[in-house]
Amino acid sequence: MKTTQFMTDQKIILPRGQVGTVVEIYNQGKAFEVEFANKNGQTYALVSLELEKLMLLYTDCSNLTF
Repeated sequence: MKTTQFMTDQKIILPRGQVGTVVEIYNQGKAFEVEFANKNGQTYALVSLELEKLMLLYTDCSNLTF
């Protein structure tokens, strides 16, 4: 997906499968604002996406002890 870098407006491409965090839900869950951040937690892209463009990921906690 083509977008721009959050702070510099430099054009970037987010590859398919890039992991982001939903930070806002629009239109009763039909669209979302998704934040993409680097390893240091700095946002490099903030993109509005329709539900069809998202892939829900689940964390595998089976090897954790509580």
